Amino acid sequence: MAEKSDEILFETKDMSKFFGPTVALNKVSLSVKRGEILGLIGENGSGKSTISSIAAGIQPASEGEMFLRGEAYSPSSMVDGTNAGVGMIVQESGVVSSISVAENIFLGQAQTFRKFLVVNKKKMYEESKLALQTIGMENINPKTPMGMLDMEQRKLIEVAKVMYHKPDLLMVDETTTALSQHGRDILYKLMDKQKAENKSVMFISHDLEELMEHCDRLVVLRDGKYIASVEKEDFEPEQIKQYMVGREVSKHYYREDFGKEISDEVVLKVEDLTTAHGLLQHFSMELHKGEIVGIGGLSHCGMHELAKGIFGDAPLLGGKVTHVASGETITSQIIAMKHGLGYVSKDRDKEALVLTASIKDNIVSAGLDKLKNKLGLIGSKKERRYVQKQIDSLSIKCSDMEQAVQYLSGGNKQKVVFGKWVGRQSDILILDCPTRGVDIGVKQAMYQLMEDMIAEGKSIILISEELSELIGMSDRLIILKDGKESAQFMRSPELEEGMIINAMI
Repeated sequence: MAEKSDEILFETKDMSKFFGPTVALNKVSLSVKRGEILGLIGENGSGKSTISSIAAGIQPASEGEMFLRGEAYSPSSMVDGTNAGVGMIVQESGVVSSISVAENIFLGQAQTFRKFLVVNKKKMYEESKLALQTIGMENINPKTPMGMLDMEQRKLIEVAKVMYHKPDLLMVDETTTALSQHGRDILYKLMDKQKAENKSVMFISHDLEELMEHCDRLVVLRDGKYIASVEKEDFEPEQIKQYMVGREVSKHYYREDFGKEISDEVVLKVEDLTTAHGLLQHFSMELHKGEIVGIGGLSHCGMHELAKGIFGDAPLLGGKVTHVASGETITSQIIAMKHGLGYVSKDRDKEALVLTASIKDNIVSAGLDKLKNKLGLIGSKKERRYVQKQIDSLSIKCSDMEQAVQYLSGGNKQKVVFGKWVGRQSDILILDCPTRGVDIGVKQAMYQLMEDMIAEGKSIILISEELSELIGMSDRLIILKDGKESAQFMRSPELEEGMIINAMI
């Protein structure tokens, strides 16, 4: 494997970015050397994604300069960046569901296959197969509509699209949060290949362990400013966390209680649940008052389908979900919400938020029935108080409640999703990967919120791909394998990841 050289491939000098009065970047200077995997870390809103998006050509800087291979660099579009040798795998979805895999891979580049006025689809499909083979996805047909693929497959198509152009600088923005371990391994190998070929990687992640394992150096950003650069031999988790938040991070992260007595009162009963696509088969469970039930497993084990099935958001082949207090079967989202259920989807941008709508409209969308008066009207003052309460209690960083959600950082978007359900006083929350793509500080706040909720007698189903999260937060942990329960573990200080992994495989 090639060693990191001293030759600088890419650098920024005094780069700033302003969104009205908001300073997203404040005179940031950094560099990426050839043969280096550089990690960018910082809390949500620290400026990580802003730097990579400017480098990729998605948006221009307000001030400052960029240099690529020692020459001035200022791309006017992503195509411009791609042609210059800079490729970016974006944090949120970068595909169009209504067109084929091949058309997504060559989106905006159809002219490459055009002869006169006709696009040579056969040639496009052949090149798409080569792009997919590059990352080991030969099993996907390039003619398949993108909307038929799952979240991980869609993300890996984006990876194939970027890698097809053989970028000198590969930028990976929070991509691993959408991938299973298999998908992550594909990405890690591609990053190592970049390094071996004396190319470079800028890797953005909130997972400090992941960054320390795969990066040669870390650059820490905070509130849009450059804070520190740390070489691999100096990686020390607590110091890096302190750089990120500007203070020592509390040791209290996950729950510290053990031996808690669980109430006998059952609030939700799942019986013989089988989903239409067969990923979940004859699954049964009970959720008790004041309990966190964790659900874990490998990719395609059925846990994400379970979340939708419980909330009445997925077609079922069999079984039922009963709200015990009312005795009513949950067959739709409306019935679920009527009985105090809330659902935080894994696919935040596609299923949980309207990105072009304001923070206010997103939070209010789940609480309309709570805000209406006897005449069915909603007073603007009452509405604003309702929303402001969630902005304040969840510390949502924004210019004001009218700001469009699409301009928020990943962590603040997730807080808006939580605000929808916390605002309407949900008694039962179904959380599907609730801390995906959020920083340490936001995670800590969300875990505290979960503790506060169960202390109030509310109940939570926590679905997660992070074993440490499941072990740290669950009263009871159910492992799914091939759509069925494989094992069940009670909360214990002796519970270890190895025990759970054995049940998964």
